[in-house]
Amino acid sequence: MRIVSGMRPTGKLHLGHYLGVLKNWIELQKEHECYFFVADWHALSTSYEEKLNLKKLSRELIKDWLAAGVDPKKSILFIQSHIKEHAELYVLLNMITPLGWLERNPTYKDQLSQMKHKDIHTAGFLTYPVLQAADIILYDAEAVPIGEDQRPHLEITREIVRRFHHLFSCELFKEPKELLSPTPKLLGLDGRKMSKSYGNAIFLSDSSEEVWQKLRGAKTDPQRVRKSDPGNPEVCLIYDYHKAFSDEETIQKVVEGCTSASIGCVECKKWCMASIEKVLEPMRERRAAIDDEAVEEIIASGERKAKEAASKKMNQVNKAVFEISCEVE
Repeated sequence: MRIVSGMRPTGKLHLGHYLGVLKNWIELQKEHECYFFVADWHALSTSYEEKLNLKKLSRELIKDWLAAGVDPKKSILFIQSHIKEHAELYVLLNMITPLGWLERNPTYKDQLSQMKHKDIHTAGFLTYPVLQAADIILYDAEAVPIGEDQRPHLEITREIVRRFHHLFSCELFKEPKELLSPTPKLLGLDGRKMSKSYGNAIFLSDSSEEVWQKLRGAKTDPQRVRKSDPGNPEVCLIYDYHKAFSDEETIQKVVEGCTSASIGCVECKKWCMASIEKVLEPMRERRAAIDDEAVEEIIASGERKAKEAASKKMNQVNKAVFEISCEVE
């Protein structure tokens, strides 16, 4: 299948991004044709006031992808704003998308309530599902990897596709299906959502020393005051990290040691550190070997391939819209 997915360049990637997105991308690229893009226009929908250096952040994001194991020989990597056809299709789709569809979007309502500290009452934020639709259907994506909470967005995409086909009597686009992927929720070190803004995240680019300093101060079972007190792993944040990164043998040792009070929290955290390091250490080595020139070459190569597909599709779209002529290959 052809897969399309993107990430916004709003800061460093952390372990939550790795578990929720990158691990899945790395597996998908083994069997499918994958287009992975830096969604820099999408970043502006909520962060337009932050004066982000999106050029630098976009390249750092791609470095994180490469370090995690995304392979530019297997996947097409590019930056959204460099392919102007995304904007062109977005404008055309905006012309036919009913306002009610966007206003009823549950994610839109939810984010308005959660992000009251930001002024996101903008046209760009309201219509970002339309840009998302353009991102997907421009490349004839057959499937999009999403979490359960993103289902409404993909349904809007399919509705826009059906509306376009009805209005212009030309079936140019595929209706992408969801590729529901396991997106484990890894909480931050303080028990809240893992976020750069909360200062509770372990970043993929953190040094070994930084990882340990963060883990050492992480919350554990609040009822376990002394080492001699038996603990309950199910209410311990570190146990969640073990389940995400440790092997079965280590997890069993944690359960037995914690519930019997034969190990302390520091020892448990050291085991957790060792498991996380098995993931992060290879990433550090790969990242150190990536130079800026190589990143530019990867971007340029990916953009040539993305541009070819996007240009071809927009030629068909423009004929359908402006010439009432349907050409489907």
